[in-house]
Amino acid sequence: MIKKIQQTFDQFAILKYVLRWFLLTIPVAIVSGSMVALFLFLLDQATLLRWDNEWLLYFLPVAGVVIVALYRFKGKNAEAGNNLVMDEIHKPGGGVPVRMAPFVLFTTVATHLFGGSAGREGTAVQIGGSMAHYIGKKLKLKKEDLRILLISGVAAGFGAVFGTPVAGAIFALEVMAIGRIKYDALLPSFLASVMADIVCSAYGIQHTHYHIDFHKPLFDSSSFLQFDPTLLLSVILAGVLFGLASFAFSELSHTIKSLSNKYIRRKLLIPVLGGLTVIGLSLVLGTKDYLGLGVTTADGSGVSIVNAFKAGGADTFSWFWKLLFTAITLSTGFKGGEVTPLFFIGATLGNTLATLTGNPVELFAGLGFIAVFAGATNTPLACTIMGVELFGGEHVLYYAVACFIAYYFSGHSGIYASQRVGVSKANFSYHLDAENTLKHIREAKKKKDNQGEQE
Repeated sequence: MIKKIQQTFDQFAILKYVLRWFLLTIPVAIVSGSMVALFLFLLDQATLLRWDNEWLLYFLPVAGVVIVALYRFKGKNAEAGNNLVMDEIHKPGGGVPVRMAPFVLFTTVATHLFGGSAGREGTAVQIGGSMAHYIGKKLKLKKEDLRILLISGVAAGFGAVFGTPVAGAIFALEVMAIGRIKYDALLPSFLASVMADIVCSAYGIQHTHYHIDFHKPLFDSSSFLQFDPTLLLSVILAGVLFGLASFAFSELSHTIKSLSNKYIRRKLLIPVLGGLTVIGLSLVLGTKDYLGLGVTTADGSGVSIVNAFKAGGADTFSWFWKLLFTAITLSTGFKGGEVTPLFFIGATLGNTLATLTGNPVELFAGLGFIAVFAGATNTPLACTIMGVELFGGEHVLYYAVACFIAYYFSGHSGIYASQRVGVSKANFSYHLDAENTLKHIREAKKKKDNQGEQE
């Protein structure tokens, strides 16, 4: 009898917990979803304006100087972006400034208006994180509750910007530490992500729809195998290449940023050189396809994410050019996310691999779309779920295989330098522990390599 009474009280406590977090995440979802909707609207308008006025590209260096100067003199610690949000979640310190949201919103729009190759996820995550922190401070939440609300803000921004609320919730939990997920923020993240997506959609925002028209039975009635062994082998090999592409993007981005800060003394000169390089590459290649988001093009032809799902929709090295354009743009001071360019890189690489091997183009474009993202952010579970939300669940086995393998082959690298290492992917000769960030690991590896060269 006493045990049953205790269980009843437990259920009431759970109900109270659910209702409390439902109420706490409502303002985060409303504010984040609304700002993301505004951001996506402005981003579309900026893209259309640039398509109609191609001369805007030549002002990219000037825009870069303005962006860098704005953050340097007015942004304070907001310049750290996603890494600041992660650091604040792991070790609360100076907080996430509310100015981060408007700063990153308008500077990202400016980057796209003038032709920088960038994405939108970073902006949405920073909007969600800064708004959640502001609301949490106003409500005078305790540190642990504020941490959970911050994670919920990340989920809200991600879920709203891509229209993938379940993946948004898992992403916010998974991205904090490689190989380790704490479920204390599971319900708040899910609530915030779902409601933010609803709010964003209520403004009339339409997300791009992708289709995988390849249909093949997962099993032959005469076989015990519930998949196509030949196709699965191709997916495994593709997953390795997707992981290496993730690694290449992350390392090139960090290298460009490091070398720029090391050898260019006048910091305002860095975005000038970055902008001029992007302009020069566009002129040499004779195409504007690698500028901006890359979801589609002005006339619908050329190389884009949408066209990568069609045979002949990408050139052999389209993935490489987008990787280079984006690494230069984001590493020289321009603002925006990395994820949409990663979708481009993965989809076009998948298109190329399918063309070379005779595999279904739309399936491999979809696999690259999510797997390169999984490797670069170290979030294989969220990306597998994203595949289901975007493309349907028929090929979920192949989604998982591609994302999991890409995750391992991207190594201890990633686009978020403040991401912690909860569980090592493999045994390395340099020391890893739960307090290490990817930045610390990169520095430790570099130090070991330098010692080896000296010996």
